[in-house]
Amino acid sequence: MRTASVRKLTVGALAAGLVLTGCGTTAEGGSASGGGDGAISGLRLLVPNSPGSGYDTTGRAVAQVMEDEELASGIEVFNLEGAGGTVGLQRLVNEEGNAKMLMQMGLGVVGAQFSNQSEATLDQTTPIAKLIEEAEAIVVPGDSPHQSIDDLVTAWKADPGGTPVGGASNPGGPDHLTPMLLAQEVGVAPTAVNYVSYDGGGELLAGILGGDVAFAATGVGEVTEAAEAGDVRILAVTSEEAVEGVDAPTLTDEGIDLVFANWRGIVAAPGISEDETQAFVDAVTEMHDSEAWQQVLEDQGWTDAFVVGDEFTSFLSDESDRVESVMSELGLA
Repeated sequence: MRTASVRKLTVGALAAGLVLTGCGTTAEGGSASGGGDGAISGLRLLVPNSPGSGYDTTGRAVAQVMEDEELASGIEVFNLEGAGGTVGLQRLVNEEGNAKMLMQMGLGVVGAQFSNQSEATLDQTTPIAKLIEEAEAIVVPGDSPHQSIDDLVTAWKADPGGTPVGGASNPGGPDHLTPMLLAQEVGVAPTAVNYVSYDGGGELLAGILGGDVAFAATGVGEVTEAAEAGDVRILAVTSEEAVEGVDAPTLTDEGIDLVFANWRGIVAAPGISEDETQAFVDAVTEMHDSEAWQQVLEDQGWTDAFVVGDEFTSFLSDESDRVESVMSELGLA
């Protein structure tokens, strides 16, 4: 039987190469507790996914605003892909006591803990803040014959295996859970879904445009430009209300009883001190309260979902339990 937590989820949406890019110059030295002007210095922000992904976009926005607001200087953002984010998670856990590293994360990493049977888990990290929520989009190529979600569902039900769906998540992540929950809602067996996983939004978009998948589930912000250019068509969004600036109905508008939100946040390495943890919480809180961050939220179409400290710790624990339960209910764990 369907549970309320499955019907309306807010649980959100790779060993690999290391891509280093920076928002400013940085040195391996420096202190996360602050530079001469009180700003955090020597900070590295690990993005456990590919350049151009939702995590990457969020992490770089965080770094940029923190620098612009003089809360940090010389932040180095680097990508470490692999296994739905758990390669990056293992790296962070291995950095025990390192108060110069943060990791961008979210629902995808929560699910990947289970789907990849990761030795490193989020409960080993130091939670800092939940930042945003974002609706998922159901997307088809611009030249797709499917003009509406009803068209797509009809084709999907007729031939689930021949209607591949792409996503930039491993099993248990937002782009994976979205079509699985949608399938259950419209009468397609989740076990019959032909899900194709991509390493990040950039690769997923290439797969959509190349016709490798019939449709995709991904964060709205990752396909808005392509939709505006006519390269893809957004058939529906998973939010309760229509997304401003996106010409697409909600699933509920189309008679499909499913509301779903991806989320993203930040964690630190295990074993840092309470003072070091609080310094991160304070800096991220100041960033969140800035006009610059509010503008980022508006520009990206992200929903503000800011939570810190013990509340975020409890949220992470609840999300892990909920995702594991959903995956089990869908026969995916």
